Amino acid sequence: MHVVSYALLLVALFQCRFLAFAILDPIDFLALQSIRKSLHDLPGSNFLASWDFTSDPCNFAGVYCASDKVVALNLGDPRAGSPGLTGRIDSAIGKLSALAELSIVPGRIYGSLPESISQLKGLRFLAISRNFISGNIPVTLGRLRRLKTLDLSYNQLTGGIPRSIGTLPELTNVILCHNHLSGSVPPFLSHVLTRLDFKHNALSGSLAPYSLPPSLQSLSLSWNRLTGPVDKLLSRLNHLNYLDLSLNQFTGPIPGRLFSFPITNLQLERNSFSGPVRPTEQVTIPTVDLSHNRLSGHISPMFSTVQNLYLNNNYFTGQVPASFVDRLLSASIRILYLQHNYLTGIEISPTAEIPLRSSLCLQYNCMVPPVQTACPLKAGKMKTRPTSQCKG
Repeated sequence: MHVVSYALLLVALFQCRFLAFAILDPIDFLALQSIRKSLHDLPGSNFLASWDFTSDPCNFAGVYCASDKVVALNLGDPRAGSPGLTGRIDSAIGKLSALAELSIVPGRIYGSLPESISQLKGLRFLAISRNFISGNIPVTLGRLRRLKTLDLSYNQLTGGIPRSIGTLPELTNVILCHNHLSGSVPPFLSHVLTRLDFKHNALSGSLAPYSLPPSLQSLSLSWNRLTGPVDKLLSRLNHLNYLDLSLNQFTGPIPGRLFSFPITNLQLERNSFSGPVRPTEQVTIPTVDLSHNRLSGHISPMFSTVQNLYLNNNYFTGQVPASFVDRLLSASIRILYLQHNYLTGIEISPTAEIPLRSSLCLQYNCMVPPVQTACPLKAGKMKTRPTSQCKG
């Protein structure tokens, strides 16, 4: 009787072990094996320790299954400060036909992005950030018609942004910042696109008025080589809550409508924007930086409600509006940088005390600053602009 019972137990254990293998589709099983062989834990990481193929792969760290298919692959320990993984992304990734989500935590993954990723027709989320991925972004990613998020930021990608990516109809987030991408920004057709972040690349060319959808809420293109006017484009993006176009070569006017959009941070500094700046209503954006451009005319009193205002290094003329003084003395304005313009006066008493938590810089204008306040080091030592530059 004991012998029979022991035999039955062995049979049951064998069946359980067989079922452990049978849980996952064989193609997915083999694909995971190939992926495992091409990846390694960095010192201090033991993420891959659970990838023991004598057990059910659906219980591996970062592997999520539905029925007998892998539907999500989150590679690496997601905790902050985790050492991450090293190695390459094996082309077998394209065999996981039901994969909807692929992410790799920051580490030292190198090599190119496999073309086979474009075979994952149901992929909705692709995020491989802060690694060492190099080469071009595959044009074939344009086949991922269900893709919503594409994050390849902080890598070493080169070449252009494929126009095919701009045709993806369900894109909501495209984050390609901090790479070495060049060429132009392609048009994006998705009506649900909310975030576009291409900062710190080498992109060039101009932006067409209808190249970005009105659904956009966050746009960051700073530290590139983009040129041309953007007034018609920006006037359409009335859902923006963050805009950073700084350190480019944009030209033309800044549309007054822009300042009435629900933006919390407006960064347009270090471009070649020109002409007067005329907000259509009182500006409630907390931080506005228009410094280092070619803006001219009088400073609008509509800016007096901005907490941090940078208008320095432009061609502004005339008096500083009285409303600025009132709000500065009440500490409602925290930063007011007006240096390096052609301003002729400000109605403030020489005995006025600027609150300690507020900063005012007026030097190098067409006036002697009535109050002495600390200016940033880059403002230089000259208090007033030479008289020869202030005539007329």
